[in-house]
Amino acid sequence: MSGRIEGKSRAEYRRILAALADEGAQAIILGCTEIGMLVSADDAPVKLFDPTVLHASHAADWARVQ
Repeated sequence: MSGRIEGKSRAEYRRILAALADEGAQAIILGCTEIGMLVSADDAPVKLFDPTVLHASHAADWARVQ
């Protein structure tokens, strides 16, 4: 879908995030880089880890020490 965000998709991810938290999840890894385009920390009752942000942050840290 090349960056196209559907309201239906966002609503479904919000539902899934809430269900995971209800089942006891204390944090959720957004296991696909595109999920971060659908949801943000405001959409979840628990901490989210976005691999795109984590990779970019670590790459920038690595580049600073090189």
